[in-house]
Amino acid sequence: MRIATTIFLTDETISPVRLARELEQRGFDGLYLPQHTHIPVSRRTPAPQGGELPREYGRALDPFVALAQAAAVTERITLGTGVVLVAQHDPIVLAKQTASLDFVSGGRFTLGIGFGWNVEEAEDHGVDWHTRRALVRDRMALMRALWHPEPTSYIGEFGSVTASWAHPKPLRAPRERKGHAPLTGPRVLLGGAAGPKLFAAVAEYADGWMPVGGSGLKEAIPQLRRSWEEAGRYGAPDVVPYAVRPSAGKLAHYAELGLREVVVGLPAAGEAEVLRALDAHADFL
Repeated sequence: MRIATTIFLTDETISPVRLARELEQRGFDGLYLPQHTHIPVSRRTPAPQGGELPREYGRALDPFVALAQAAAVTERITLGTGVVLVAQHDPIVLAKQTASLDFVSGGRFTLGIGFGWNVEEAEDHGVDWHTRRALVRDRMALMRALWHPEPTSYIGEFGSVTASWAHPKPLRAPRERKGHAPLTGPRVLLGGAAGPKLFAAVAEYADGWMPVGGSGLKEAIPQLRRSWEEAGRYGAPDVVPYAVRPSAGKLAHYAELGLREVVVGLPAAGEAEVLRALDAHADFL
């Protein structure tokens, strides 16, 4: 099983360059970074984990900038977002950022995406909270048009793009689907809570699911696979538990479920504390 890591990198933590080098030297598989553009101080939306929202949420580095630094000083580790809030982005710009990072990293990039949880953050971006899932679906389709090997137009409910030259292209080959156009672009993992609506979205426009914490997978994975097959997808969806607190028993359970990758959490801390956490996690490599 491949063991990647995630961390809130901020202006107060270990640097992206130092962490990336340590991950590669120690044999970890990858680095996933979260995204929040800002955290409004009103705090109307409760923290997803309950209690006070941790300090690092309002100080997170832009994941594309930090991952570009990581790509420049490594050759092997995978790089990903966990997750990009697609509804809060101009899709044409996001498509360019994604393709560029995938290109300069040699195809090592995974685009982890999500719908978001902070209502007021989304509102500042002009997002209607009740239509954000449809907006993400629409923007992913527009981005895939720009990633298509040939100039391809797209007209959607929330946006459109004319047939355009848009290079570089993501390096991963398009994925075939029965009765539908192939999916272009890098590997896409969709985060969110298990359920028919989420699994239908994964099967339609993603390559797999990124469940936070990784509990309840034994019951959820068969449901996801049914949605996958009903959507005419070949193979099986990737399932990548995210921000996991690892233990030998937990990782053995994931292996029994056929999972091949897990993302373990690191503290949003300085260099010494993060390296101690890596030493502890290295026992599972």
